[in-house]
Amino acid sequence: MTLSTEHPSEPGTVEPVTPAARPAQGYRIPLNVPARPAHVLTVLADAMDAPSAAAGQANVVMQLINRPVGYGVMESKVESGSLYKHPLKRTRTTFTYLAVAILGDRRDKERYREAVNIAHRQVRSTAASEVKYNAMDRGLQLWVAMCLYVGFEDTHQLLRGRMSPEQRALFYRDSAPLGTTLQVPADLWPATPEEFDALWIEQCERRIDPDDATRAYLRQLVDLTFLGTLPGPVRRFSRFQGAGFLAPAFREAMGIEWTDRDQRRFDRFWRLVAAVCRVVPLSVRRLPYRLLILDMRLRAKFGRPLV
Repeated sequence: MTLSTEHPSEPGTVEPVTPAARPAQGYRIPLNVPARPAHVLTVLADAMDAPSAAAGQANVVMQLINRPVGYGVMESKVESGSLYKHPLKRTRTTFTYLAVAILGDRRDKERYREAVNIAHRQVRSTAASEVKYNAMDRGLQLWVAMCLYVGFEDTHQLLRGRMSPEQRALFYRDSAPLGTTLQVPADLWPATPEEFDALWIEQCERRIDPDDATRAYLRQLVDLTFLGTLPGPVRRFSRFQGAGFLAPAFREAMGIEWTDRDQRRFDRFWRLVAAVCRVVPLSVRRLPYRLLILDMRLRAKFGRPLV
């Protein structure tokens, strides 16, 4: 889970946005998949699907492309949570957060929220910081949580088909814990998918603002160079998937090229993944998230750090 930080001009605030028919083109990935049958109804928990982890790399880029969030992570003194120094641990804590927020019970959420808060309280900008940040800021935590929701909705529709407004309303219904398990008050989380879309566009217009330092830091993630020398096919596949899950505005901000041919290859790949998923029970595909919750509960029981 990335560190949330304050906006330099209006710390801790989120301007209200009313639903509007504003085009989201550029801020969401294209979904070249058929509409799902009207009788197929799913909730957010159904998106806890192992293939959804493929969007994780791009989702971190989306979160950190906002400079205050990015600098909060780049300058964090909490070395145990460093994305590049401890990538496996950071991956575990991030996906545990997602599992707890969506599948965990009330006690799980309370435990993990406090554990995250302990880490976040240590992350604040100093007088020497080029960008001001505070990891407890609710406004930027809202941005992080919205990015997380977008990742789940995108992967779920790639695997199960495009949702109608009615299907999407049911899917969205239980999404608030993605933010409220952090510091986002429930009344800041958009009440409907339409309100979410309007706020998402407004947030993207404000938050997609990387500088050269942020861009260079995130390219290490896109290209996996922070892991050292990797086989060329591994790097290329990682770069391809990462770019595919970035909406056009994010790719442009990162200077990542993406062609129509790339999009067709991406669509074909995910049609294949969706076909495989149709023959694998959801209980099996969800197992990694269930194991993460079990690991978190065992850590809590034996007094081991949760993050």
